Amino acid sequence: MYCLYAFNGELMCFVHVLLNALDMNEKGKSPLIVIEGAAVKLVGELEKESCPFHALYMKTKEAGLIDGVCKACSAKMKVMEEVQASGLPLLDDMSGHPSMAAYADKGYTIITF
Repeated sequence: MYCLYAFNGELMCFVHVLLNALDMNEKGKSPLIVIEGAAVKLVGELEKESCPFHALYMKTKEAGLIDGVCKACSAKMKVMEEVQASGLPLLDDMSGHPSMAAYADKGYTIITF
């Protein structure tokens, strides 16, 4: 089981998170993606059909591989509305941010991007 923490707000970096999650899922590795930091700004962009990576994002989202998005970072980066409109859960169990310890306690190996 792997938890892929995406912090980097660069679209091409995030695409690799999506690709690796799908690959791991196909190989039975039970991945989850947590969208944190500057990466929260990408949710609204990826939700748009005009985004060249929309289909890849939607495949990952529809497979249930995105566990959620940081609530505090969504508020700080002023993208809360876009994130809420996406339907992805807001994660806030560690002072408004998603807790890595919570995933580690569930047996996930954490990989950061």
